[in-house]
Amino acid sequence: MLGLFAFFYTVVHVGLYLGVDMLFDWRDVLHDVVQHPYITVGLGAFILLVPLAVTSSAAMIRRLGGARWRALHRLVYVISVLGVVHYWWSVKKDVEEPLMFAGIFAVLLAYRVWERSRSSRQSTVASGQQTLLAASSRAPAGAADD
Repeated sequence: MLGLFAFFYTVVHVGLYLGVDMLFDWRDVLHDVVQHPYITVGLGAFILLVPLAVTSSAAMIRRLGGARWRALHRLVYVISVLGVVHYWWSVKKDVEEPLMFAGIFAVLLAYRVWERSRSSRQSTVASGQQTLLAASSRAPAGAADD
């Protein structure tokens, strides 16, 4: 639901930009995309967000398969970076708020990396223990005495 909320917010944001700021003047929109890198980055984030929203239903998860769905949805990390960069570049002087969002993203990403490495280490230890148990159960009765 958080991802769909982010998509909804982005659609409203893009809609207001196109309708209110640019009055749907596509020539001005194209000029703005070329002229201002923060708009280009924001447009890239929006374009990458569309397939995530489209594939967010349970039916699409089944259709794609869990592994392919997870691989596709890892784009959320790229989109998050692009969103922070878009916000940071769009402000003129006071970068305090974009810096706060960048810090929050960095902390959450660091936690995600730490959690993944911790679970990876635990599964490695568990598989090593299972290998040792399997090997000891196959050993002949007097093999430990040699």
